[in-house]
Amino acid sequence: MSHQTVIVLDFGGQYNQLIARRVRECGVYCEVKPYTTPLEALKAMEPIGFIFTGGPNSVYDEKAPHVDTAIFDLGIPVLGICYGCQLMAHTLGGRVTAAQEDTAREYGKTETYYDTSCKLFKGLPAEGVSWMSHGDYMEKVPEGFTLVAHSDNCPNVAIADETRGFYGVQYHPEVNHTQHGTDMIHNFLYEVCGALGDWSMGDYKRTAIRDIREKVGDGKVLLALSGGVDSSVAAALLAEAVGSQLTCVFVDHGLMRKNEGDEVEAAFSKWDINFVRVDAEDRFLLKLAGVSEPEHKRKIIGEEFIRVFEEEAKKIGRVDYLVQGTIYPDVIESGAGDAAVIKSHHNVGGLPDYVDFKEIIEPLRLLFKDEVRQLGRELGLPEYLVMRQPFPGPGLAIRVIGDLTKEKLDTLRDADAIYREEIAEAGEDKNINQYFAVLTNTRSVGVMGDGRTYDYTLALRAVTTSDFMNAEWARIPYDVLDKISTRIVNEVPGINRIVYDITSKPPATIEWE
Repeated sequence: MSHQTVIVLDFGGQYNQLIARRVRECGVYCEVKPYTTPLEALKAMEPIGFIFTGGPNSVYDEKAPHVDTAIFDLGIPVLGICYGCQLMAHTLGGRVTAAQEDTAREYGKTETYYDTSCKLFKGLPAEGVSWMSHGDYMEKVPEGFTLVAHSDNCPNVAIADETRGFYGVQYHPEVNHTQHGTDMIHNFLYEVCGALGDWSMGDYKRTAIRDIREKVGDGKVLLALSGGVDSSVAAALLAEAVGSQLTCVFVDHGLMRKNEGDEVEAAFSKWDINFVRVDAEDRFLLKLAGVSEPEHKRKIIGEEFIRVFEEEAKKIGRVDYLVQGTIYPDVIESGAGDAAVIKSHHNVGGLPDYVDFKEIIEPLRLLFKDEVRQLGRELGLPEYLVMRQPFPGPGLAIRVIGDLTKEKLDTLRDADAIYREEIAEAGEDKNINQYFAVLTNTRSVGVMGDGRTYDYTLALRAVTTSDFMNAEWARIPYDVLDKISTRIVNEVPGINRIVYDITSKPPATIEWE
C-alpha cells in the first residue's frame, strides 16, 4: 500500500491515539510508534514528518524518555506537542525547568496569541483558546528558534525553527478544547511536510481487497460475526474479496437488542457467502440462570460463545484463515515494547487454540473506528450497522441488573426499542453518542387503571463524548423524555417507573455493569 506516512512518536501521552486520528482525518496516513523504536526502523518507513506526543515526565529527569538525537539530522520536519516540545528544546540546546512561579504553569483553557506569519498558524486567527497541561517551563529556547505564540502568563507557548521545519507547542492542538487545533496540524502536514492527502478509505478498500485475494488464493476463510461495527466491516471486506470462500458464524445468544439479529443477517444477504446463524438463546439462558454478578455473567457468556463457535467451526472442518476485527486502537492500547498497556484485548497477539487454521487475517488492524465506519460505507453496508453504537459483548445481560430471564430480556428489548425510536424521531440521535435502557432490579409501587402495581424501574442512559474516556450526560429535552416515559409505561408490561441517569463519567461509567 503506497502512501505518504507520518510517524507519531509516543512518549507516554494520553492523547497519542487522538493525535493519530487527527492526522488521518487530514487525509494523511500515520502510525504510532514507541519512542524506543530504533532510528533505522523509523527511517525505513520513509516518513514525511514526525510528531512527538506529550507525556507525564520532565525532560530533565534522569529516567525521562528521550530520542536518538540523530533524528534531528534527517531533514524531516518535527512537531513537538507538550512534552514533545520540551524534549525537542532540551535536546537541541535549550533549557527546560520546573516552573518556579504560578505564571509559568498553565492548565486548562488558555487565551493564546499566535504569530500568523508562522506556517503552523497560516490563515488562522491571531487569538484563540488553547488547551494547556504543563508544569514545566522552557526557560531558554534553542538557537535558531523563535517564539511564535504566547499567553498572558507564558511567553513561549510555541516555538519554531522554520528553516529546519521544527515546531513545538506547549498546548494540545489535538483536543477539541483547542480552537483551530486540527487546522494547525493540517498546516504542519501540508505547509511544512508537503503532504499530498493520499489516504482515503476508497483507496484502502481497493488495495485491501487485492491483498486479501492474493493471500487467500483458493483457501477457506472463517469469521466470528458479532454484529458489531468492526466484525461486520471485516466480514463485508472479506465477502467482497473472496465471496463463497468465506464462512461467517453469527452466534445469536439471545442477548441482543430488538430485531438486531435479523438486521445483521439481512445486511449480508447481498453477498454470496456461507452465513451460519446459530440460535443459541436457550443454551445461554440456561448457563446464566440464577447468575446476578456482572463479571460472572461476562465470563459465562465469553466461555459459552467460544464453545458454540468451536462446535460450528468443527462442522466446517479445516480452514486456512481466521479473520479478526482487530482495529488500530486495540493494538495501541495493548501496548508494544515499553509502551504502557492501557487494557488488554483478546484479539491482539494471541491465536485461538480451538480452530484448525494456519494464519490470522486482520484487515482493519491499521484503522481507527471512524475509518472503519467509512470503509463500511464504501463496502455498501447499511447505515444502521455502520453507525451502530458501542454495544457490550455480553449484550443485554449486563443491562438487566440482577438475575436473567427471557421475560426480563424481552421487557428490556421492548422498552429500549421505544427509547431509541423516540430519540431518533426527535432528531436527538445526532446529538447523543450513546443511549440505552437498563432494567433495574428495583421494584416499586405504582397506580395504573385505578389499580395497584408493583413493577420494575427502568433507567434511561444517554451520554455525549468524543473519546468515551470521559462523558457528559445528555440534556434530552423534557418533552422528549416525557413522551418516552409515557410510551414505555403504557406499552411495556412490567414497568411502572422511569428514571433518567444524570451522572457523568467519571465518577460513573457509561454502562451500569
